[in-house]
Amino acid sequence: MPEDLNSPYPPSLSKLIDAFAKLPGVGRRSAERQAYYFLKCNKEEAMDFAFAIRDLKKNLRSCQQCFNLAEAKLCAVCSNPARDNSILCVVEMPRDVIAIEKTGAYRGLYHVLLGRLAPTDGVEPEDLKIAELFKRVKQEEVKEVILATNPTAEGDITATYLASKLRLMGVRVTRLARGLSTGTEIEFAGQANLNNALDNRTEVEG
Repeated sequence: MPEDLNSPYPPSLSKLIDAFAKLPGVGRRSAERQAYYFLKCNKEEAMDFAFAIRDLKKNLRSCQQCFNLAEAKLCAVCSNPARDNSILCVVEMPRDVIAIEKTGAYRGLYHVLLGRLAPTDGVEPEDLKIAELFKRVKQEEVKEVILATNPTAEGDITATYLASKLRLMGVRVTRLARGLSTGTEIEFAGQANLNNALDNRTEVEG
């Protein structure tokens, strides 16, 4: 890689700084600090970091059943025979599964939509794992669906749409209690708040 005569950094360092600067919430100065950290650390530590990123991209996939993160066909939750398969908790993203699992209060299965409805941004039902949810409810012995979308405008739209369809299938539909403040993302809600929201979930009215 030829030297950029207008850059104060050697090409390899400049490339690493640019890579860190692309990360969410990382400014140029933070990117420089991260790059200098790896420049100063030993080679083994730096390579461990590089291999961790490689393995992440190489090994992680979506669970074939619920679309949570997995390294096999099924994620750890779906492959656990001790879980209650009569209850499905519907969340927007895999990180929401992790947040709820940390509470230890839920023993059912999950369904990850991989997003939320946002008509103004062009995100429609066919863009999410909604058809797969309806198929699971029809084919599996699901008695209750907990709508655990985030308490945001888009999350509310998603929950309302799903509830209207799920009620027609004769399944009980509940939603996390409003112990979660409006606008709060589930992954940042805190274990106590999530425990209360799960324990006090309410029927979704038609």
